[in-house]
Amino acid sequence: FRFWFWFRFRIWFWFSVKLSSLNCRRIDYKLKKQDSTKTLLIKSEQLLRIEEHDFAMRPGFGGAAIPVGIDVQVESIDSISEVNMDFTMTLYLRHYWKDERLAFPSRNNQSRTFDSRLVKKIWVPDVFFVHSKRSFIHDTTMENIMLRVYPDGNILYSVRVTVTALCSMDFSSFPLDTQNCSLELESYAYNENDLMLYWKNGNDSLRTDEIVLSQFFIEHFQASSGLAFYSSTGWYNRLFINFILRRHIFFFMLQTYFPTMLMVVLSWVSFWIDRRAVPARVSLGITTVLTMSTIITGVSSSMPQVSYVKAVDIYLWTSFLFVFLSVIEYAAVNYCTTLEEMRKMKRGKIPSTFNASQAMAFDGCFHDNDMELTPFSRVAPTPTSDPLTTPTQNPDIRPTEGTRLRRQRSVRENVDLLVSNSYMIDSYSRLAFPLSYLLFNTIYWSLYS
Repeated sequence: FRFWFWFRFRIWFWFSVKLSSLNCRRIDYKLKKQDSTKTLLIKSEQLLRIEEHDFAMRPGFGGAAIPVGIDVQVESIDSISEVNMDFTMTLYLRHYWKDERLAFPSRNNQSRTFDSRLVKKIWVPDVFFVHSKRSFIHDTTMENIMLRVYPDGNILYSVRVTVTALCSMDFSSFPLDTQNCSLELESYAYNENDLMLYWKNGNDSLRTDEIVLSQFFIEHFQASSGLAFYSSTGWYNRLFINFILRRHIFFFMLQTYFPTMLMVVLSWVSFWIDRRAVPARVSLGITTVLTMSTIITGVSSSMPQVSYVKAVDIYLWTSFLFVFLSVIEYAAVNYCTTLEEMRKMKRGKIPSTFNASQAMAFDGCFHDNDMELTPFSRVAPTPTSDPLTTPTQNPDIRPTEGTRLRRQRSVRENVDLLVSNSYMIDSYSRLAFPLSYLLFNTIYWSLYS
């Protein structure tokens, strides 16, 4: 009985193990059937027959040039540097071509998508950025590369890249300027006989997101194409991404133009200050000159060292000239006042014990009790006068009341008159300086704006 019980138990245990193993094999077979990547016959490299071809050669080697379409979506313009004359742009660069060596059979005609691991094993176009200084492919968290293969051999290759490229800027009208920059794409090894670059959808091949820059306004993007010639290798197809940037002027109005205008207007205040107040007028003039020098230095330090004159330089240096002339104007007023006092001292009209602190200024003119002020008198005829300009003694013929006849003064007489009436320099400057500066601003903004 024990033997019979033990025998039946062994048989039952053996059948149970066999049945469990059979069930596990059926489940494993179903999982393998559902997960096609575990099937040896449809691995990616075997499906695309990568080992059967030499992908160091381009598709259709020895025949016509392979067409490669380009499609670009600009994600952002990260920075624009006037000092380095370059710009940094992040974009999605997409390539389209056909490689019949990668065609594969498919019942549902669906494409297959791969990452950068397969890209290294097949042929891809060697497109690079002309005049680029730095560029890199984003690799967080994986390399931002996509490869999509269709059953008929058509391929889409997309990569997210950031590039810093050269932009030759013209600062003749800075900061009222408009810059035209371009990003150029070209094949490095294959000339036009082997590879033909073209825009996939014409002008619609270039798309942009909403881009907002701090100092520039993007007027429009434009896609174009052309040819580039190299003496040693021949002609190459080249694609251009052109974009026009117009600078915002309001920032420079706040930082440069408004402070400059205020300094010029402030320098005119000295024309209304008593010419005897030497410390006040000199300190005001020197302060405005030094402030203008600081503004000019600050603007020049943030700009490239170009060999031509910029629009902002014309405005700053002309304003600096107005401030400098206001200082020179007071020097002329002070000098003429000194000459006037010396002449009056020689004539005895100002006593030697004259105290300048007793002087009073009224309407910009110096007055003193001991100064002899003579009113204007009409010109009387002299015996040596020209008979044509001398009125006749006939009582019936008289000049009209209010008319005065005078001879034209010489330059020396005008200078002597200016020296003897130095307050007139301030009076004329109060009108001449503002009108001249207003005329300059009118011409400047009409030319550059």
